[in-house]
Amino acid sequence: MSEPIQHGSIIGGVVATPDLDAALADYQGELGFALVEQGVVPDELARAWGIDGLAGKRIATLKPTSGAHCFIRLIEQPLPSDFVPTTTFGWASYEITVQDVFGWPAKIEGSGFDIIGPPKEIPGLPYFVAMQVHGRGKEMLYFNETRSATPSNDLPFANSPMDHIFIVILATPDREATVAWYRDVLHLDVGDTYTIAYSMINNAFGLPSDNMSSLTMVQNGRMPIVEIDDYPPQTKLRRADPGCLPPGNSLVTLIVDSLDAIETDWIGRPAYLPGPLYTGSRSATVLGPAGELLELVEHA
Repeated sequence: MSEPIQHGSIIGGVVATPDLDAALADYQGELGFALVEQGVVPDELARAWGIDGLAGKRIATLKPTSGAHCFIRLIEQPLPSDFVPTTTFGWASYEITVQDVFGWPAKIEGSGFDIIGPPKEIPGLPYFVAMQVHGRGKEMLYFNETRSATPSNDLPFANSPMDHIFIVILATPDREATVAWYRDVLHLDVGDTYTIAYSMINNAFGLPSDNMSSLTMVQNGRMPIVEIDDYPPQTKLRRADPGCLPPGNSLVTLIVDSLDAIETDWIGRPAYLPGPLYTGSRSATVLGPAGELLELVEHA
């Protein structure tokens, strides 16, 4: 990772997928992530996330070939028939820094990824070029090629064709209250707020193309972390089947300096969990203000 791991660094995103073998072919074969570990969800991890029925489900852990300490965990579970991306509260997307974004549509042609937003230059925003895809589990990923830092954020440059998650996008019913929670509970900084015609939201809800939505960046210094988006009144709660994760973009893992410095109601007591993501550090999971599952790992 080009920037050092620090308080707030994103070190993981979980994707729920209906076919682990096919998803592995996509993430490993098409995107080029390296397979780190494969097996079943251990009991202690399922308890930490508050989903006992998740234990025993198939899981695969991947990381970018850049060597960045940031993991994508694919967990196999059924896809609810009524799940529509970008129409429910919770984690809406993982934004991944990439090289040559204009080359990615051809690379993933014929895979399980559906392009919902091809790469395009955005007038007035010369800092990056992004595209958007849906995976087999209806997860949304942004592929973002950095051109330069923004006035308020240092966007990372990719050190492999497909590198690490550097921003996670959260859909919330109350943007200001959610921003305050991330500031006051997680001790993060509040960045800039933008009001834009957000095509992903407008297209998902069939709203006019000029409908405006507000979003606020939460960061640590100049490092971006969470983009918190206001969503329209018709947004629904994300339904999870019994024993399953929320579908799509399911859970985000952040580094924190100290779990003891965070005053919140943990799903389970802080514990030491096995696996390459945790590196022997304590972790605990909380349900955030938009219903999002947020796992926090102490800085080693």
